[in-house]
Amino acid sequence: MEIILHAHHAEVSESLRAQAEAAITRIAKRLHRVANAIVRFVGDGDTRRVEIVLRHARHRELFVQADARAFAPALSAAVHRLESQVAHARRSRRVPNGDRTG
Repeated sequence: MEIILHAHHAEVSESLRAQAEAAITRIAKRLHRVANAIVRFVGDGDTRRVEIVLRHARHRELFVQADARAFAPALSAAVHRLESQVAHARRSRRVPNGDRTG
C-alpha cells in the first residue's frame, strides 16, 4: 500500500506526517486490499483542512475531510470519520444483497 502526503499552502511537521501514516496503516489493516491512500493538508486562511482518500482494490474510494484551527485536531477528526466509514463498509459487505432490511 502506498501512502501519499500532500501539503497545499501548509507546513506540516514530521511528527504529524508520521501520525497520519500510522493512522492510515492501522485503518488499512481493517479493510483488506487497500491500493493507496492520499492525505492532503490544506491551509486556507485561518482554517486547516485534512482530506483523506482511501482507494480500495475493487475501485471503491472512501473520502473524508475535517476542518479545524490546527492540523492535529483536523487529522484526528478525519481519522475518526474514516474509521466510521470503514466499519460501515465492513458491515455492509458481510450482509448478502437480498437480506438487507431498512
